[in-house]
Amino acid sequence: MFLSYASQDAEAAQRICAALRAAGIEVWFDQSALRGGDVWDQTIRRQIKTCVLFIPVISRHTHERDEGYFRLEWKLAVDRSHLMTSHKAFLLPVVIDDTREDDENVPDRFKDIHWTRLPAGETPPAFIERVRRLVSPEASREATPMPQPGGVPPSSATAAMRGRAPGSSRAKRALPAIVAVVVVAALAYFAIDRLWVAKHPGSPPPAAAAVGPTAFAPPPHSIAVLPFINMSGDKEQDYFSDGLTEELLNSLSRINELQVAARTSAFSFKGKDVKIGTIARELNVAAVLEGSVRRSGHTVRITAQLINAVTGFHLWSETYDRDLGDVLKLQSDIANAVAGALKLSLLGDTAAKIELGGTRNAAALDAFLRGSKAYWGAFTDNETAESEKNRQAAIAGFTEAIRLDPDYALAYANRSIALSGYAGDARGLWPLASTLKKAQADARRAIALTPDLGEGHLALAVVFNDSLNFIAASQEYERALALAPGNARLLRDYGLFAAYMGRAEAGLAAARRSVVLDPLNYLNHLMLGQSLVLARRYDEAVAALTEARTLDPKYVDSNAWLGFAYYALGNFQSARADCEGADEEGGWFCLAVTYDKLGRHPDAEKMLAKLRASQGDTAATQFAMIYAQWGDTKRALDWLETAMRLHSSDMLSVKTAFPYDPLRKEPRFQAIERELRFPSE
Repeated sequence: MFLSYASQDAEAAQRICAALRAAGIEVWFDQSALRGGDVWDQTIRRQIKTCVLFIPVISRHTHERDEGYFRLEWKLAVDRSHLMTSHKAFLLPVVIDDTREDDENVPDRFKDIHWTRLPAGETPPAFIERVRRLVSPEASREATPMPQPGGVPPSSATAAMRGRAPGSSRAKRALPAIVAVVVVAALAYFAIDRLWVAKHPGSPPPAAAAVGPTAFAPPPHSIAVLPFINMSGDKEQDYFSDGLTEELLNSLSRINELQVAARTSAFSFKGKDVKIGTIARELNVAAVLEGSVRRSGHTVRITAQLINAVTGFHLWSETYDRDLGDVLKLQSDIANAVAGALKLSLLGDTAAKIELGGTRNAAALDAFLRGSKAYWGAFTDNETAESEKNRQAAIAGFTEAIRLDPDYALAYANRSIALSGYAGDARGLWPLASTLKKAQADARRAIALTPDLGEGHLALAVVFNDSLNFIAASQEYERALALAPGNARLLRDYGLFAAYMGRAEAGLAAARRSVVLDPLNYLNHLMLGQSLVLARRYDEAVAALTEARTLDPKYVDSNAWLGFAYYALGNFQSARADCEGADEEGGWFCLAVTYDKLGRHPDAEKMLAKLRASQGDTAATQFAMIYAQWGDTKRALDWLETAMRLHSSDMLSVKTAFPYDPLRKEPRFQAIERELRFPSE
């Protein structure tokens, strides 16, 4: 069976697959289908040519998209259907929302066949039984059903059943005796699709009264804050307008009643002529806040307007003229106005929550915003000379802000997070131990000044994590989550940490929530993919990692993780292809194990040698995993003990990373695990 769907419908498609698996029907995702080019094209054509059943998933997303790989798949399936007798069941269209059967954007052949409605991918037993019957040998003479009055099959009465059927995504096991159904997940279009994998996770389809197949139903109290336009006439002031936007965005995210799109996704539209409705759909928000900033000396004029993204109507607008020292109060005023316009009932002292950890010192604020701008520059430039320049500028900006206002808790927290991120860099410019010591002092100072500052507890959690104090890190992450549940960065970091600690469900829930809040940020998809690899859910990992690569093809770290996901699935040729496209260190590591599985051990040895020449003992954990996968237990354990002596922060991978599996019963390995004192699951 071939399942074809648009990437935005991946969550619904996964539910269908999971339900089939739970019913004993073998579901196999052919992971090579995720990659474009000749290999993908040949694989897709072969699978459509040989599949027993073709299920196109139809939705408002397929209606809206004029282009996409799924359209090629549909064409190939329709072409094949014309070669079949009228008695052969082959096409089984499924619709997951209120898209009508006369939709002009689906092939006419689909309209000749009765559609099965599975709202949001919820799959009733009747549908599973129908699929089982259609793929059985007896179905070869069964006529493809024709449309019936009303457009809803009798089985749809059970479609209201809730709950996702469980399904394993681990390496393939023996096929069940009852039936072996091949489901090729046609995900190749991820390479050109910039939308996130699960735009509406778990949400019901739009109401029947909604207008047409393109009805838009985002969460009601959701908002995106677009970068405010710099009206100062000086491009050098962009840091100020961007910084104020970010501070306002962060302030709104502290309001638990609001769902706020995170910075990276919101700022991806900066300088682009994109309609508000399009932005809202990409970010899945009901309202958009936009505005402008004009700075003159020690005063600032901010004009803001709130737009209902569903109707396009203005909900509220205001112009503020304030002294720079009143920016904190201004953030509270705007937040309260937004809440009022959205008819939110705020609980507790909103102003105190919004102004948490801030400053009323205009010069300190200015220095902080300069540091924040440089931090994001360092974050996006990776390991380059410009990146190092931005790192220095970020630390200098936060340090100056602290000098001007020694009680500026957010400045301490941000400097701590920056220092932790730079600690132990490959070039040795930020020594691990001394840099982490400074980072810990800053984090503790931020918490001492403002105990309820989520960013402060996040900063301390990161320090503890890098210091291998995993129990303390877990406690700080949980405290930070309780204080700042809408912080996408926190959710992303905690998600990966929890996955490393073996708390897969909690970690994946947090990682997926970070994708909801920041759907266009490649890093969120990357870390979701990493978490899925650690959870041994390799099929889903490939989907998330492919989306990360699509969002930022230049960031090749996703290729190495894709390679490891394919490696774990036993698809060594796909693993090789992705590993060869990774960055040097990640690629060498990945290829050292993959070449060995392909019978190219001399080439694997060369990759190990390159990694050792480049990284030295700092890559001790990688050497341990390579030797473990090669079957050289003694050398693997020797290197793991070296990593332990070096206090390598990569030791957090010991608990769950699959390359260590051959070592888990070894007494020396178990001694290392005990010494690391991982928190209980």
